Amino acid sequence: MLILQLAVVVSAQETVPAPVSVLGSAPPAGKMAAESSQGQDQPGTGSSAGGAITQPGIAGGKGDFAFGGERHPLYRLSKSDTVEVSFTFSPDFNQTLTVQPDGFVALKSAGTLLVEGLTVPQMQQAVAHAYRGFLHEPEVTVTLKEFDKPYFLASGEVARPGKYEMRGDLTVNEGVAIAGGFTQQARHSQVVLFRRISPYVAESHVIDLKKMLDSRDLHEDLHLQPGDFIYVPQSRISKIRKYVPTNSMSWYMNPLQY
Repeated sequence: MLILQLAVVVSAQETVPAPVSVLGSAPPAGKMAAESSQGQDQPGTGSSAGGAITQPGIAGGKGDFAFGGERHPLYRLSKSDTVEVSFTFSPDFNQTLTVQPDGFVALKSAGTLLVEGLTVPQMQQAVAHAYRGFLHEPEVTVTLKEFDKPYFLASGEVARPGKYEMRGDLTVNEGVAIAGGFTQQARHSQVVLFRRISPYVAESHVIDLKKMLDSRDLHEDLHLQPGDFIYVPQSRISKIRKYVPTNSMSWYMNPLQY
């Protein structure tokens, strides 16, 4: 009987389940740290410094064109230009305007408007805005009639320095040829091309025309743009005075005394 009771007690102890935590078992500390690190590295789960995503080589999504200028710039109005303004639904306001020396034009019944430096589309918008006070959504067309013809300047050691009209596509070599070619004092290897890229900034390019012509390779011959300025400097040897006083060259005029 005693043996039977001992067997029952042992059997009951073997069937008792192990204690289970009410909150559940905690994962290992190493695993928690790894999962936390992975969650921070996942895109969209956190914000970068400042809350903005940047791209290499781009500031604010825009490049810096301060020095390069526009690749295909539109013509900008200047003094003495003449434009024709047409109203599609109000032809009574059609007019021909000339840009005054101060950069303004006098609109019919709408006062004055500063247009110097504007492109034709920009002036078109400005005129439409000026007439919205008494016209309902005016439809305006601005046409450029008379303007300063495209030109380039050549100076320095060229045969005929001056201002030349650009007719067609021209290169620096062709511009020098139009200006009469080089003089005997010209430094062919350091021709400078100045190009205005804004009202206050101009860039310069030094071109070795001598090397270009000697090698018969004109691939690096730059194409001119309206307003370009070609300057041909003087060679070093030509800077020596053509006539020198004899008293400063006595060793040459009378070498026997030395």
